[in-house]
Amino acid sequence: MLKKFLSYLIPIKIYTKTSEISRTLEVTLSNGELVLDSKNTNYSYGSLQRILRKGLQYIGFEKIKTFESILLLGVAGGSVIKTLKEEINYKGKITGVELDPEIIEIANNYFNLDKTEGVTVIIDDAKKFVANTNEKYDFIIIDIFQDKSMPEFLFESDFTENIKSIVNNKGYILFNTMVLNRKDKERNKAYTELFDNSFQVDSYPGLENYNEIFIIQKLK
Repeated sequence: MLKKFLSYLIPIKIYTKTSEISRTLEVTLSNGELVLDSKNTNYSYGSLQRILRKGLQYIGFEKIKTFESILLLGVAGGSVIKTLKEEINYKGKITGVELDPEIIEIANNYFNLDKTEGVTVIIDDAKKFVANTNEKYDFIIIDIFQDKSMPEFLFESDFTENIKSIVNNKGYILFNTMVLNRKDKERNKAYTELFDNSFQVDSYPGLENYNEIFIIQKLK
């Protein structure tokens, strides 16, 4: 109880783990809530949860309830899953793909991810997963970071074409990106040009200062 009270004054580090993939992972008690951070940025809960929640709001909670299947690329602590389950009351199937098993261990131990019904977590590389899956999804959330950087493959045409092919007609893609400099802005602009008029692409820059999300609907 004392730690929770003090966390409203200063963040309190609860657990630290070194990961070969994510390097430093930290569970911190901040403002009475547990958050998962890397060395330099928030990975789950905290600002990241607010950003993704905003994206879900743009699509519409009632619409999301109608989706039968959701694919989450980049699970981390599972904060967007909590939003889907507890705020939206989503009852469909959620498949999460996460590269780093150390993160999933933390998500299970500190955020009860393994106790969440209707969620299947697969330890795999997102690029390989979307290239090989035979499943299609109503909603795909892309939320992959390596500390403050984003893997280049996320913006490449091969990966994007695979994403297009596994989202159902009238389905949605929510892509969370970080924009820190001019190069990132140009990268994001080039990304939108990978979609033709069979997709509607909307962007929402400046979220929590440095994030830009894309909401993409497959029209046909």
